[in-house]
Amino acid sequence: MVPADAASPAPAASASASARDAIAAGRTALGIEFGSTRIKACLVDADDPSVVLAVGSHEWENSYVDRLWTYPLDEVWTGLQEAYAALAADAEARHGVAPTAVGALGVSAMMHGYLAFDEAGELLVPFRTWRNTNTGPAARELTDLLGVNIPLRWSIAHLHQAVLDAEPHLPRLRSVTTLAGYVHRRLTGRHVLGVGDASGMFPIDPATGDYDADLVGRYDRLAGGRIPPLRELLPEVLSAGDPAGELTAEGAALLDPSGTLRPGATLCPPEGDAGTGMVATASVAPRTGNVSAGTSIFAMVVLERPLAEVHDELDVVTTPAGDPVAMVHCNNGASELAEWAGLFGRFAAASGRPADPDAVFDTLLREALTGDDDAGGLLAYNHLAGEPIAGLTEGRPLLVRTPGSRFSLGNLMRAEVYGVFATLALGMRVLAAEGVALDRMLAHGGVFRTAGVAQRFLAGALDAPVSVAHTASEGGAWGIAVLAAYVRARAEDGHDLDTYLRERVFRDVVFEIAEPRPEDVAGFAAYLDRYDAGLAVERAAVTALPDTTASAGPTEGSEQ
Repeated sequence: MVPADAASPAPAASASASARDAIAAGRTALGIEFGSTRIKACLVDADDPSVVLAVGSHEWENSYVDRLWTYPLDEVWTGLQEAYAALAADAEARHGVAPTAVGALGVSAMMHGYLAFDEAGELLVPFRTWRNTNTGPAARELTDLLGVNIPLRWSIAHLHQAVLDAEPHLPRLRSVTTLAGYVHRRLTGRHVLGVGDASGMFPIDPATGDYDADLVGRYDRLAGGRIPPLRELLPEVLSAGDPAGELTAEGAALLDPSGTLRPGATLCPPEGDAGTGMVATASVAPRTGNVSAGTSIFAMVVLERPLAEVHDELDVVTTPAGDPVAMVHCNNGASELAEWAGLFGRFAAASGRPADPDAVFDTLLREALTGDDDAGGLLAYNHLAGEPIAGLTEGRPLLVRTPGSRFSLGNLMRAEVYGVFATLALGMRVLAAEGVALDRMLAHGGVFRTAGVAQRFLAGALDAPVSVAHTASEGGAWGIAVLAAYVRARAEDGHDLDTYLRERVFRDVVFEIAEPRPEDVAGFAAYLDRYDAGLAVERAAVTALPDTTASAGPTEGSEQ
């Protein structure tokens, strides 16, 4: 498996010449993804998207302002420009040529949340991300009204919470979108979304591939004229392969202020990170699924049939092609594990033996293999934010043990890795009870970069084989680049997305498969039983230890 930021092997001369020609001629597809901690750019050969030509990235972090998680929007553009500049420099270093044009382009970002704009396109309130859990009253009312589960993080829950709170910006409200939709609109002038990202805003009717008209009508009656009709606010819905506009001169300047990049690239529909994760793991057909682990962690399982019941732990979204998907989404993923890695990295530096962060992470993950099957009685709660599946309105990271627990580095790290997967496993139990069958589960995300550790533990947590492809390290930026290339490919050969991925993109990809080990299955099950019982400690901590770290933030109307 190729580490996420490892340099590619030196290409053969012919391959290098081919790459140079593709970049110089603009026969490329550029994917940009706004993740929770990094903005990534990935350039691929449009004729063979399995060939990554160059990459670039920029680190950023959310802020907790006025008890809401947000990102300043000016950082969207500075971060995007730095990521693209790094990609252009990487192309120059690898192939001796920097791009002056790209043939296709796509934007992906973390799903859900609330970006509200007025008639002039000015942001009305600071961006409210998927991580916020203040939308409980709205989500409950909408779930009852619509008859489908509306999670706290969905855009319609954020919008309706603003309606319930009679927020003063509502009279000026003229459009609502996601982060990917916002960036796409600035690059092209089009207010559109891919169906996968749109399905995290409002329920989609699988028969039409559009917002469910009956449910839209129910909501408009509930809103009672307090906001414009919902269809006027929400982006137009497009499917994978649909052209979604062209890069304008203004958009090109936003992406590359140096003026080197020319406008004119065809854009694919903007998508959410869940959709690009499905593409990056070739998991868009029924009976396939994937797990994406980053700041959040979620599992996507493509359904053969509708779910029999409404479950709070499951929400139904779609693939980028519009097929229904059961999603188990957890707000808290590997961030707390990264905090521990940072702590040990600082210890190494303080002891006079500084180590590269990736080396520290790799060492700690491998140490987890020495731990007991059940993590020695340790429990690690990675809740930095609220966690609806666990019944938590706020997060309190905790490490819990009894006097009899076996407190070793191996058990600590195994408990932390188990903690990444624990809340997800609670949701997957519900999916299993629905009788949903899986032929394969694929995983991607930075935690899987160390071969044979997180992948093995996830197989034990799910009691199912887990596969990782070498492309998984490129993640969603690569996935949206593939979707960008697919626009032209579908116009040429008419293949559906699943066929395109299997026959064109993943044809020669080798998957590493981890089968569940009986000792890991039993050990994780014991851990999860204790973890479930110990959630009472987490809930008590939320009550007993108020979070006093919320800072004074920008006032309404400022662009953040």
